[in-house]
Amino acid sequence: MRLYRSLASVTVAVAVLLLLPYDAMPHARVPADEPTAAPFGAECRTSIQGSRVVAHCHNPYVDTDRVQLHIECDRWWDIDTDSAPVDAGPAMTVRLTGRCWKEVASVWVSHQNRGS
Repeated sequence: MRLYRSLASVTVAVAVLLLLPYDAMPHARVPADEPTAAPFGAECRTSIQGSRVVAHCHNPYVDTDRVQLHIECDRWWDIDTDSAPVDAGPAMTVRLTGRCWKEVASVWVSHQNRGS
């Protein structure tokens, strides 16, 4: 008998939830006035060989992406460098290079949306 009582209460609870109006149940909403961001940004791959750095950036999107290579050198006396910014247009691949005198500590590529 206990099984039927607990099953009956669960059945009633499910029935009540199904009969509630749609607006009464909580659910996630996305504001309609919020614009979605268009995809942007070139995909960049960097490689380090000794003290030399090469980055290849391919932009598959419509907007032009201005990319710039940044190199942080490992030695305190070695000057960190930034490459000249290069515009990667739609469906375009660009190559960025730089170097340290000795070891490279880290590299990264910055992106700036230049529009179409």
